Amino acid sequence: MTRERIEKLLRELQAGRLSLPSVLKRLQTLPYEDLGFASVDHHRSLRQGFPEVVFCEGKTRAQVVAIARGLLAKGGPLLATRVTAGVAKALKKLDRRAQYHELARTVVVHGKQPARAGDIMIVTAGTADVPVAEEARVTAEAMGSRVETLYDVGVAGIHRVLGRHERIRRARVLIVVAGMDGVLPSVVGGLVDRPVIAVPTSRGYGASFGGLAALLTMLNSCAAGVGVMNIDNGFGAGVLAHRINVLGER
Repeated sequence: MTRERIEKLLRELQAGRLSLPSVLKRLQTLPYEDLGFASVDHHRSLRQGFPEVVFCEGKTRAQVVAIARGLLAKGGPLLATRVTAGVAKALKKLDRRAQYHELARTVVVHGKQPARAGDIMIVTAGTADVPVAEEARVTAEAMGSRVETLYDVGVAGIHRVLGRHERIRRARVLIVVAGMDGVLPSVVGGLVDRPVIAVPTSRGYGASFGGLAALLTMLNSCAAGVGVMNIDNGFGAGVLAHRINVLGER
């Protein structure tokens, strides 16, 4: 439940349009809702500014739908990650507003559209890194940030990123996604005075060890101001970038 919905509820109680028992009934599930297999956190929007996000991997289709139904009943937006086509179909059946982003493997049901804050730029080294970048983009946009993308500008053709450095420097915060050797975040970090969120991906050949090589490169970045997410964690990068971004709007 969002702050706005609680304020509306209390105003209607004050005006006599709702009874005290009906308001108490609605507030009973405010902290969380026990579904047996999940405790849905309805208080998260008040604490963190956005409802609980549904991580679908490892959950059954029925479990995802039940959690989503509980979240949507409170009137807020819905964001689900690691969504398969089958789960997406079930969520669309639950709510016709559901938008499936196949590349990002996300489903979004927008609530009241937030004012767009600041500018986040997402940069990828290669096209193979785009699915992780798209997860970050969808996440940040769902939470209320403006996002610009710059894809396939890795160090194998360094002129592609150097030729766009003015555009890159206009962003308030950057997400840089790379697999293979994972060098691009250090390059971008050396060009800007803004926070750089590095995301290693699992793309690469044998010695990349599923993204571990890129992760270690990013953790050892010589460029100051570079923070590193877990391998393939576009969602985490999107959330962090949004929170940094909105600080400039307060």
